[in-house]
Amino acid sequence: MRWEPFAPGTPATPSDLLVGSPGYAPPVLSRRRLVTFAAVVGLLVGGFALASCGGDEGDAAATDTTTTTETTTSETTTTETTPPPAGPTEIRIVVVNGAPKGGIVREKVEKGDRVVLIVRSDVADHVHLHGYDIMRDVAPGQPARLPFKATIPGRFEVELEDRGVPIADISVSA
Repeated sequence: MRWEPFAPGTPATPSDLLVGSPGYAPPVLSRRRLVTFAAVVGLLVGGFALASCGGDEGDAAATDTTTTTETTTSETTTTETTPPPAGPTEIRIVVVNGAPKGGIVREKVEKGDRVVLIVRSDVADHVHLHGYDIMRDVAPGQPARLPFKATIPGRFEVELEDRGVPIADISVSA
């Protein structure tokens, strides 16, 4: 008796036939699988293309720079150094019982200076730098930092906004 992959009288389906036998047809991919496969291949090809293209940034980083310094020896040696750029001007204000300790802090800065107001307070409020319209919260244990560049010449009040109490007066000269 010969082995039959399907019951007598039942039509054979492509999956019932052996590879290479008459009537065998390979399974057809569904449209969804075909689209998914094409998308994955496209992403891989695109990713490879993006990874392989690019400029010479890596080569630029590896470029050696040679600096030649000429030194003249004489009886007097003078060395000139350029100081690093100055950091911002820090103006510290301490508030005790809702008022500036020691009175209103008065400071002068030059136009173009970088400035940071650092306010420590034993009461919660908002610190407001008028003219520059910068406001930060301050609370006990949480100092307020108000960084700004002095670009506007004039006199500017710093106050505890909710209390309406002036705590500093900043003058920016032209």
